[in-house]
Amino acid sequence: MTKSHDHKIEIRDLQQTKDAERCAQVMCTSEPWITLHRTYDDSFRMLTDPSRESYLAVVEGQIAGFMILNMKGAFVGYIQTVCIFPEWRNRGIGTKMIDFAEERIFRDSANVFLCVSSFNGNAQRLYERLGYRVVGELRDFIVPGHSEILLRKTIAPLTDHKKTQAASPRSNEGIFPCS
Repeated sequence: MTKSHDHKIEIRDLQQTKDAERCAQVMCTSEPWITLHRTYDDSFRMLTDPSRESYLAVVEGQIAGFMILNMKGAFVGYIQTVCIFPEWRNRGIGTKMIDFAEERIFRDSANVFLCVSSFNGNAQRLYERLGYRVVGELRDFIVPGHSEILLRKTIAPLTDHKKTQAASPRSNEGIFPCS
């Protein structure tokens, strides 16, 4: 396949067990999750946790990646995982997924949070280019010798966002084409 950013990317809810199994397999056998010691079972549990929102990126009928969002807890609007399958990397799919996540999260929260591993330079550069700023570092948080860097992107103070939140229409269609 050519390295093209012109693919039609469809972002949709992860609904089928076979898709969660495929995503869990890719996750536990690729970086950064190898270094983070993420097992297949851990990955599958995260993907199928009903308290989280899991989405697939589909290109040309194939799963090209997935992401997991957490819309509850202390960091409402936390992008827990973005995984682009190795054969689909460097084609703009990660950027499209982050764009989708931001649109989804900003409907309910003024902030998007995510963590990136200290050894994952490519992801750090992507998030910086997309406007994320470092708000903290969690040393030795998941594995010894590496940090998780907490990033944030914001559109307004929480109090201002709550005032406009009720006026925003919401959509729960489950299929979101990205161009």
